[in-house]
Amino acid sequence: MNEDPYSVLGVKKDASQDDIQKAYRKLAKKLHPDLNPGNKQAEDRFKAVSAAYDLLSDPEKRARFDRGEIDASGQERPRQRYYRDFAGGAAGDHPYASSEGFSDFSDEGDLFSSLFGRGGRMNLKMRGQDVHYRLPVEFLEAVNGAKRRITLSDGSTIDITVPPGAHDGQLLRLAGKGGAGIGGGPTGDAFIEIVVKPHPLFTRKGDDIHLELPVSITEAVLGGKISVPTPTGAVTMNVPKGSNTGTVLRLRGKGVARADGTRGDEYVKLRVVLPDKPDPELEKFVQNWTAGKAHDPRRGMEA
Repeated sequence: MNEDPYSVLGVKKDASQDDIQKAYRKLAKKLHPDLNPGNKQAEDRFKAVSAAYDLLSDPEKRARFDRGEIDASGQERPRQRYYRDFAGGAAGDHPYASSEGFSDFSDEGDLFSSLFGRGGRMNLKMRGQDVHYRLPVEFLEAVNGAKRRITLSDGSTIDITVPPGAHDGQLLRLAGKGGAGIGGGPTGDAFIEIVVKPHPLFTRKGDDIHLELPVSITEAVLGGKISVPTPTGAVTMNVPKGSNTGTVLRLRGKGVARADGTRGDEYVKLRVVLPDKPDPELEKFVQNWTAGKAHDPRRGMEA
């Protein structure tokens, strides 16, 4: 017996579409076969979760299920029939009368009519199996969006649109790209899990990009314009005079792309870096720098 899709996803019957999507993503990421190799129970639950989401994410299917017109697998529910529906008809006209012995079940309504046709032949219609893929993408492809081509299990290829702002673990659904149905049943779907590779410079927090940027003593003390990498290319940024390690500067609109065309921001954290080799001139200046000797950056930290 198919489980109630609301129970499978752990949501109430009045849950919003957004709540249903969030519940599905959480469960799908937890139960994904790639994260649970050899775990048949997790695989079965993942299939159940995918089937439940397939039904509840479609407003028309969800409404029909709530009205009792289809079951949890999306199949039509048989109309309840009673003995009086068959009263008065000749035995030879009975839709279930046959030499195969199924006429004994005629008074049970449509229970067996949904499974057996005349002559006892089984009419089984099943939805095809969903298939699952992992798609590794570069950090900047996820941030800016990209086109990727994947090969499906049947050997065919398909171009995938990685949406701008895609995040690690996000699932893309390709309707009708899964396994073939049985007995004329609908084809399953393909689910693409995005796996975002780390970037050597950038980290992401929501729609914002964070970068730690080394600056020289000269740039920190005197300020000036410097080149800063962003997800869409280098830009020029002004470093204020007297900037220190830990100073954070913001570049508006240089973060993660959003579906509406806007972007988050980029936050640049400065890190003052000394020259790799000792500089005699710098050492001499510091030795004679009276104000520098009087400066105590650890004041107030006494135990």
